[in-house]
Amino acid sequence: MKSALIVDDHPVVRAAVRLVLQAEGFKQIHEASDGNEVVQMIRQYKPKLLVLDLSLPVFDGLEVMNRIKANHLDCRILVFTSYEPLYYQDRCLRAGARAYVAKTNQLKQLHHAIQAVMSGHSYFASLASSAGALKPELANEKQMIDKLSDRELSILVQLALGKLNKVIATDMHLSHKTVSTYKTRLMAKLAVKSAVHLRDFAKRNHLI
Repeated sequence: MKSALIVDDHPVVRAAVRLVLQAEGFKQIHEASDGNEVVQMIRQYKPKLLVLDLSLPVFDGLEVMNRIKANHLDCRILVFTSYEPLYYQDRCLRAGARAYVAKTNQLKQLHHAIQAVMSGHSYFASLASSAGALKPELANEKQMIDKLSDRELSILVQLALGKLNKVIATDMHLSHKTVSTYKTRLMAKLAVKSAVHLRDFAKRNHLI
């Protein structure tokens, strides 16, 4: 029996994805609203497909995929997110995802991606032309972003959204000192001098 797990913190999105999965013949569909639940639910329900958002409470989608890989869990992963594919698609591919669909696309793209993944194929957008179309200064900044670790990128996004260090630390199960170290490291790697400039950098590159 075809089974799936939807992981997204927005109930409306989960409901829409559920309808798509039902149309694709899935009979058992489970839901989670944060990244902390996923590994346990995969072990419990053994879904054939995981439809995963990247922006999640506790553990984000990249961290979830790394934990799935570390625990050697067998599940086909389809990323369905609002995050810019130019900066995230390759990371998701390396983390084990078989498909990446931006939420800005029509739902038929999600149908196509599900069909491809369940048939043993992958489903990723061609990004070569998008990267080549960047202005020189943004192309240089993309190279900086590409050199960040998954955790550094996750913390960059949260800092850019205005979250306090102690809130990020609590959400990610890190110490306040660790987050502060990441912040200092990010500012050095991205050549910015303040939290305001960090936010501007993230907005300019469509990370928030």
